[in-house]
Amino acid sequence: MSVLLVTGGSRGIGADVARLASERGWHVGINYTADEDSAQNVASDVRDQGMKATVVRADISKPDDVEKLFSRTAEELGQITGVVNSAGIATGIGPIEELDIEATHRMLEINVFGLFLCCRAAVQRMAKRHGGQGGAIVNISSAASRSYSPGSFVDYAAGKAAVDTLTIGLAKEQAPQGICVFGVRPGVINTDMVKAGAELSPEWLKTVVASTPNGRIGEVRDVSGAVLWLLSEEARHSTGSIIDISGGRATQ
Repeated sequence: MSVLLVTGGSRGIGADVARLASERGWHVGINYTADEDSAQNVASDVRDQGMKATVVRADISKPDDVEKLFSRTAEELGQITGVVNSAGIATGIGPIEELDIEATHRMLEINVFGLFLCCRAAVQRMAKRHGGQGGAIVNISSAASRSYSPGSFVDYAAGKAAVDTLTIGLAKEQAPQGICVFGVRPGVINTDMVKAGAELSPEWLKTVVASTPNGRIGEVRDVSGAVLWLLSEEARHSTGSIIDISGGRATQ
């Protein structure tokens, strides 16, 4: 059986990826930072599909926590062959001089450095040169990396642009080792993170919807369906690809 580790798997996109993965025959490791109840609920849904699940609390910006996360998942479920880096946080909304510098620093720790650490840990276990059997990594980026989010959250957009660069570079680097690396760039998706942003600035959300050709924000299944395809054998020759999931907005 295939084993998938999902960071940020207790909520939003990560939680739906975990649930859909179990329907497709994956055992799932679910990472969380604060909300254990939600993580356990996702694990219960995975087990209801007849698959195994494990729940591991870890701050992915800390190397020791990342090592614990990967080691425990492998010990309890078996060799990891898929990783979805979904853990991430947002900051405030406003021009750069109004953004909280500590919030920005923490966001970059998790969204960029934490994702880097998880990619590194995945390679150490999947790469043929380390005795692995290969696998797939899917990084959750954002359409903000292409729209740049001026006046809203340029810090978050910059962090996601770093994720895009890491995704493409790592795909080229690790292809000979049997590891495929992909990205998805969701636009505004119906998650708690977006709801919090809409509370801070209702006009921001109205502007986004008005500029989206599909005329709506996305749902988590719009993203998780693409993620599961990228994890499949059908996507192997597409390594290095990043899929835009923004209702047509990111292609304007």
